Amino acid sequence: MSYAVCLPTAGTGSRLGNKTKYINKSLLTIANKPIISHLIKKFPEECEFIIPLGFKGNLVRQFLEIAYPKKNFRFVNVEPFEGKGSGLSHTLKSCKKFLLKPFVFMSCDTFVEESIPPPLENWMAYDFKEECSSYRTINLNNQIVIEICEKGKTFTKNHFPYIGLAGIKDYEYFWEGMDKVNENQIEMGEVCGLRNIINKKIKGIKMTWRDTGNPISFAETSQFYLDRDGPNILEKENEAIWFINENVFKFSIDEEFISNRVKRSYQLEKFVPKILSYSKNIYHYKKEKGEVLSKVVNLRIFYKLLKVSEKFWGFNFSENIDKNEFNKVCNVFYKDKTYKRINDFLNDNKEIDEIKFVNGKKIQKIHSLLENVDWDYISEGIPVRFHGDFHFENIIYNSKRDSFVFLDWRQDFGGNLKFGDIYYDFAKLMHGLIINHSIIANELYYVKINKNEINYDFHRFNNLVVCENAFDEWITNNGYDLKKTKIITALIFLNIAPLHHEPYSKLLFSLGKDLLNKQISCN
Repeated sequence: MSYAVCLPTAGTGSRLGNKTKYINKSLLTIANKPIISHLIKKFPEECEFIIPLGFKGNLVRQFLEIAYPKKNFRFVNVEPFEGKGSGLSHTLKSCKKFLLKPFVFMSCDTFVEESIPPPLENWMAYDFKEECSSYRTINLNNQIVIEICEKGKTFTKNHFPYIGLAGIKDYEYFWEGMDKVNENQIEMGEVCGLRNIINKKIKGIKMTWRDTGNPISFAETSQFYLDRDGPNILEKENEAIWFINENVFKFSIDEEFISNRVKRSYQLEKFVPKILSYSKNIYHYKKEKGEVLSKVVNLRIFYKLLKVSEKFWGFNFSENIDKNEFNKVCNVFYKDKTYKRINDFLNDNKEIDEIKFVNGKKIQKIHSLLENVDWDYISEGIPVRFHGDFHFENIIYNSKRDSFVFLDWRQDFGGNLKFGDIYYDFAKLMHGLIINHSIIANELYYVKINKNEINYDFHRFNNLVVCENAFDEWITNNGYDLKKTKIITALIFLNIAPLHHEPYSKLLFSLGKDLLNKQISCN
């Protein structure tokens, strides 16, 4: 049966707090996919999807058009989508002309495990909950809906939470009810129409429901659907990586970020995946075959990587650029960015820098340490074709081909798209040898603060320790500066601390401070 599916995405998702600061709630990630992808997957290929757009609607549309070029989407711009006159009732009425036929309504924060039936009859989905007062409910008699009740009503044993999923066969009566909506009912949504078809009979269908509409339920649903064998992607508010079928989608709220990534993909050709399509905020490529390097690396593979990397870095631009100007770029990139990022971190974590002892060693405040960094020395870089985020989680190893593909390359180096400092790639690689994503994902670390002392520790895989020692030797034997590499590595840990969640952020700061202190003390 061919029918329509309405997936409303216009709302601001305000109940989710900062999670929807930069992105529409339908694009929040569950199991490495946007929520809306999980919903679309529940319906037959031939369905027509009606997508009302409002808050960050351009991002929703970009994603759906890139990810599902063969799907039949109808996009409806909803005005207003927030403030006076807005609400789910208004959103639905904006879509009316596309829903004058049997359709399924599904809230964008509703996950169900069962198959979703077509609208061959009127039906409403429900689940069991011990406490129903915070939900809109349906009153059932022999699995037939006899009443739809608002939150807070006194409930009987026959009341069950309605989960925001319904099939509407008698759409004429549904819209008759929706057309009667007054100002006080503007936020009530589809139930205004559903109440009008109770007399036409609405079947109650039990489903296993998982909600994503508030921070607690979102976290619970994320944990339930967590793919422990999948990629370890550290969550960011303004960026995401999604995996759909055999495709990878990179999202950023920063349009210049995406544009520069795409431009650099041509410069890094044969080392990075080919971009298949892109928009202002998203690009996509085919998923590469192989394993993330951190899972499979040994000393042989690591040495192979270094040989391939030498070819990658092989374009040395030293003869073609002004060295002084490049050093200035490096100075801004290392020094200015570090001070800004550390100040961002200390705005929310000032007390951690007041602690005098880290793992039993007395360490100065971070700004005192930074004053002792020889920034001119650090900024004497070597301009090469660079990756910019060169750690094991961004390197795929194909064992059959004994080959590598580099992922998630940096968009620029201090504004330059063609070249960057080789030492930054060295430091990024060393950063991944010290801490990899699986340690974080599996919480194989701790940070404890006790009065004037902070103690931290984290698990280290033996293969990565062996590779780190080999890397130290390789750097020295090839005439590079190991000390400079280690200082920049410490700065990287400090730089990324404000970008991550607690307590991981405190681990990064403490580790970076500790490593920097070791190098400063060696002067």
